[in-house]
Amino acid sequence: MAIKLNIIVCSTRPGRVGLPVARWFESAVKKDSRFEPVFVDLAEVGLPIFDEPQHPSLQQYAHAHTKAWSKIVASGDAYVFVLPEYDYFPPAAVVNALSYLVKEWGYKAAGIVSYGGVSGGLRSAQALKLMLTALRMMPLPEGVPIPFAGKQIEDGTFVSNELIDTSVTTMLNELAKWDGALSSLRQK
Repeated sequence: MAIKLNIIVCSTRPGRVGLPVARWFESAVKKDSRFEPVFVDLAEVGLPIFDEPQHPSLQQYAHAHTKAWSKIVASGDAYVFVLPEYDYFPPAAVVNALSYLVKEWGYKAAGIVSYGGVSGGLRSAQALKLMLTALRMMPLPEGVPIPFAGKQIEDGTFVSNELIDTSVTTMLNELAKWDGALSSLRQK
């Protein structure tokens, strides 16, 4: 059975580089029969700033948008966050989206495709990993950093290279291993 991999586009701003990067990554994942990719765009999900009256760990959601988000997240076996770097940090949209839920994230592996300037979004990725571990996710050390990703977009399509493609293969191999190891913890 294929691993259901939710690919989460973390930037919501108009003209974002993340959308073509995420579409490219989704097409790369489709070539790997171990995974069933599910495209999740936080701009389309449209969560307001966290507005639930109860703590997320209780799973007593009052709002339809939270219930819908819970279903999307719970359905995934693993996640890949397509993540920009804004002022050395992840965008507010992904921090907010993570804050909405607790149990739905637990005991699942998380990879990061990061992009930004010269660092390829690595500072943002590192900051996100702290939050992921607090939600009982396993953020992988292996990632896909893409420096100056905007320069690799041609006619609205992200164009990869051999080094980035190798990073994808490495990260997907690790996601498959970690999913296998963590799946028994999710069944409890």
